Amino acid sequence: MAKHGASVVVNDPGVGGSGEGGDVAPAAQVVAVIEAAGGKAVANHGSVASFEDCLGMVGQARAAFGGLHIVFNPAGILRDRMFHKMSPDDWQAVIDVHLTGHFNVSRAAINLFREQNYGRIVMVGSTSGLLGNIGQANYGAAKMGIVTLARIVALENMAKDITVNVVAPSADTRMTRSVPTPKDPQAAALREERLRRSPADAIAPLCVYLASEAAADVTGQMFHQRGGELSLYGLPRPLRMVHRHGGWTAEAIAEHAMPALKTQFTAMEDSRVIHPGLPLE
Repeated sequence: MAKHGASVVVNDPGVGGSGEGGDVAPAAQVVAVIEAAGGKAVANHGSVASFEDCLGMVGQARAAFGGLHIVFNPAGILRDRMFHKMSPDDWQAVIDVHLTGHFNVSRAAINLFREQNYGRIVMVGSTSGLLGNIGQANYGAAKMGIVTLARIVALENMAKDITVNVVAPSADTRMTRSVPTPKDPQAAALREERLRRSPADAIAPLCVYLASEAAADVTGQMFHQRGGELSLYGLPRPLRMVHRHGGWTAEAIAEHAMPALKTQFTAMEDSRVIHPGLPLE
């Protein structure tokens, strides 16, 4: 975005993939790269899980650059656990950063966007939310919640030239590298090839486009990108409907409705190949 002329508030609290620690260096390094290339940037070390910190991000953008027009929120942590082993803290930490974090950053900016009749919000979802994924009940639930959040905020602000879209990136990052490598050599090789074909910087052009004035007619949409593959995902719609005069009984559902509906079931196996390597016990 800086290469395309944006002045950037680089927010990064410098934590690890599980949210631990804190280091000012990551944000400072990105600022240095932008400035070395002739761009404008300032560092911010607040947490998206704090609404006050998010208000501070908006205030810093206005103080440093005289305004704010784009919100891009890829902040995230992982606390992967099988559901029967997931602690309330594992659940809440991921919800706080991903789902509440998206609320906080967008809510901190939305009234300014409405006042100026312009704004671009790019949220970040995941195929773990769209399709489900073993060991990621917390992460997937948060990411699917972001899709609905984006859709509603987009609907509420269409008349104000404010667009809200979601990108679900498949890319090789610190977070994906934290996932254990599958023990099966063939599965491990497949995962490595998938990551090799998915550089993180391949996602940037889509995010830049959605943040631009050229994307004024694109809002409330869900995109998935992996390398050179760019997909538009549809919103949930009925796949098949069955009707019974007078309503249904449990027995009638078992005998008549479910056999018809089962032909449209999503295969559970689809979710087992996205995030290989997590122990299934």
